[in-house]
Amino acid sequence: MRVEDAPPAGWYPDPEGGSRLRWWEGTDWSDRYRAPPTPGVVEIRAAYEREHADDFGQSIDGVPLPPRMGGMSRADSEAIINQVRMAARAEAERAAQMFGAQARSATSQLGPLISEYTSKFTRWIRIASVAAVILLVAWLAFQIFAQVSLFEWIGDRIDNITDDEDGLGVASMVLW
Repeated sequence: MRVEDAPPAGWYPDPEGGSRLRWWEGTDWSDRYRAPPTPGVVEIRAAYEREHADDFGQSIDGVPLPPRMGGMSRADSEAIINQVRMAARAEAERAAQMFGAQARSATSQLGPLISEYTSKFTRWIRIASVAAVILLVAWLAFQIFAQVSLFEWIGDRIDNITDDEDGLGVASMVLW
């Protein structure tokens, strides 16, 4: 592109993307950025430029220079200052509302996140507790069964030994 064909210096949408504006120096992009103006500021600026269209012609950083001193009364300058104050207050309130909304959103997302991990932890504790109780009951049942079986086996052995001696003695006597 030729230098003569380049757009004039001013604020333009950032060519790298995003919603911010970037200063075009007329030949190259600078490292200066700013947020785009809000609709209220744009309306005030457009109304002011319409009222004083013949007094403009030059700008610095995309902001028009004020009208010549001779063409503006004290009441006009106070009206402009009040408009700028109202626009600044509106912008500050909008920023505070956006910040408040983002803060509420972040805190509302933090609660479920904590309860999600807490509930996962308590769920694993419950599962481990149930498994421990089941294993304890199974071990107790095995111990009871094993002891009863052992005692029955020992009792049967003792009975067999005593029965065999008595039975052998009686049988041997009959057979002899």
